[in-house]
Amino acid sequence: MDLAHALKVALQTGKVKVGLTETIESARTKKARLIIVARSCPEKKLVSERFYEKVPVYHYEGSAIELGAACGRPFPISALAILEPGSSAILSLQTGG
Repeated sequence: MDLAHALKVALQTGKVKVGLTETIESARTKKARLIIVARSCPEKKLVSERFYEKVPVYHYEGSAIELGAACGRPFPISALAILEPGSSAILSLQTGG
């Protein structure tokens, strides 16, 4: 799967929360279906675990700058939460830790 394409489709057609604070809030309120974290995410609990608040965590190998670029955004993104995937197949990502 082309992760950058899946991210862009999810952002355009689904519901996605971008940013560390919104990602953690979405996980705690059980609205997130998948969390994606960059290697440089400052929240160590998200980076070190396979699940956070029982939500699967996908560890993106790039930095926050690279994750932002993959999402088509001109700013760094250290974490994002997929609430609804829209037309993307992003929920099929393997969440190995």
